[in-house]
Amino acid sequence: MPESTSAEPDTRPDQGLDRLNALSEEALRAELAQCLDVERWVLAVAAAAPYADRAALLDTADAHAREITADEVASALARHPRIGEKARGRGTEAAWSRGEQSAFASETDDAAVRVQRIFQYAQQEYEERFGQIYLVCASGRGPRDLLSDLVGRLGNDRDTELAVVGGELRRIAALRLVKLLEAEG
Repeated sequence: MPESTSAEPDTRPDQGLDRLNALSEEALRAELAQCLDVERWVLAVAAAAPYADRAALLDTADAHAREITADEVASALARHPRIGEKARGRGTEAAWSRGEQSAFASETDDAAVRVQRIFQYAQQEYEERFGQIYLVCASGRGPRDLLSDLVGRLGNDRDTELAVVGGELRRIAALRLVKLLEAEG
């Protein structure tokens, strides 16, 4: 018999969401801070728990991440390693960061190594221009793609770049929130 194609709601239990909903507020805040270390965001997302479904959690997280300020960007950047540098630490956040950047260093042919070297120079220029590290949601993106993005962003003014970085932090937070939901408790 063929599967039903009707729009029946998915009634299977969501173990990841159930695990997060069962956490104390303090423990939930600690988990959320691994996704986006912005206190206002962490407090707001934790305060809205428990969540009825993943969509509610992801929508709430996204709505609060869209309100990120320049000061919050600066604070969040302090925890992110530069592209091409290994994240320090052994915790979940460091492991996620290493995984998100893995495509950058995965290519080892001469051309890719040259692109990585050029990227380091462009990254230094970015830091001198904007006074902060270059941040991008690097998951699955190779050195050529990231170099193209970086060079394009060098033409931004300060306010535009802060908005771009806020969007990148939002994407990273969403990606990590899904990882958090998929993690085995």
